[in-house]
Amino acid sequence: MKLRLLEVGLEAASTTNPLLDENGQFVKPDEAVRNFATLWKEWDLWNGFLNALPKIILAVLIIVAGFILASLVSKIMCKAMKRQKVDFAVYNFIAKIVRFIIRLTFVLCALSMFIKLNSLIAALSAAGVAIGLGLQDSVSQFASGVQILLNHPFRTGDYVEVNGEGGFVSEIGFMTTIITTYDNKRVILPNSDITKNRIVNFSAEKTRRVDLTFSISYADDIARAKDVVMQTALQNEMVLKKPLPEVYVGAHSASSIDLFCRVWCDTPNYWAVYFAMQENVKLNFDKAGVHIPFTQMDVHIVEQK
Repeated sequence: MKLRLLEVGLEAASTTNPLLDENGQFVKPDEAVRNFATLWKEWDLWNGFLNALPKIILAVLIIVAGFILASLVSKIMCKAMKRQKVDFAVYNFIAKIVRFIIRLTFVLCALSMFIKLNSLIAALSAAGVAIGLGLQDSVSQFASGVQILLNHPFRTGDYVEVNGEGGFVSEIGFMTTIITTYDNKRVILPNSDITKNRIVNFSAEKTRRVDLTFSISYADDIARAKDVVMQTALQNEMVLKKPLPEVYVGAHSASSIDLFCRVWCDTPNYWAVYFAMQENVKLNFDKAGVHIPFTQMDVHIVEQK
C-alpha cells in the first residue's frame, strides 16, 4: 500500500517530490505523510473532474439548447398571437412566462445529472415560502399585473388616467405599468396601485362626445348665436353627423348667457375637434356680430337727500 501511494504521489507531482524539501534533503516522516496526503487529494480532485467532464459538457449543451428553444418558441407564439390581433401586453406576458418555464425545465434536467431533484425541489419550495413572506409587496404587484392582463381594463396604446396621472399606456409589465404623458414624460405606476384606484380609459370606446361652452352677451340674438355654433359644428369634417350636434342654452351667468354644445367624434380626433371648435366659433361669432362678453359689474349710485 505504501509503495502504491509513493507511485501515485510521484506521478501527480512532476516537479515536486514529497520526500525532499527545497534543498533536496529528505524530510521527516510525518511531513512526508502530509505531503503524500496533499498530493493524493489534488490527484483525486483532478481525476474526479476528468470523470465528470462529459456530464458537465452534456449539462451545458442541454442548458444552451433549452435557452435557444425557449427563445424560438416564444417568438413563434408572439407571431401567432399577433396575427390573431391579441393585445401586445398579453402575448408579451405569455411569451415571458413560457420562456421562463422552458428554461427552468432544461436547467432542472441538467442539474438532475448531478443531484437528486426531489431534494432540490424541496429546498426550492422552502426557500420560495420564505422569499414569498419577505416579498409580499412584490407578489402583490405580480398578481395585480396578471389581473390587469386578464381583465383588460386598458390595452397598450390606450389613453388612461390613474390616480391623477394621465397618459398613453406604453408597456404593461409583471410589476409595473408605464404610461407616457402628452408632454412625453414617462410615468411608472406599480400595478397594485392601479388595481386599487379608479381607472378612466378614454380610448375604450370608438367615439367620444366633446362638451363645449360658449358665452354670448345678453344683448345678442340667442337663435342667431345657436345657429352659428351649429353651422360651425356641421362644417367640421371630423364631427360626426350621427348623432347630430346639439346646441342649447345651458345657463344664465352673471355676465353672459352660456350656450352648451355637444358634438361627437372618433376618439382619436377628440382634441383636434375641441381646439378647432374653440377657434372657429370665435371667428364665426365675429363675422356674425355675436359678442363674447367680459366679466362686468353694474354699479348703481343712490343719492340720499
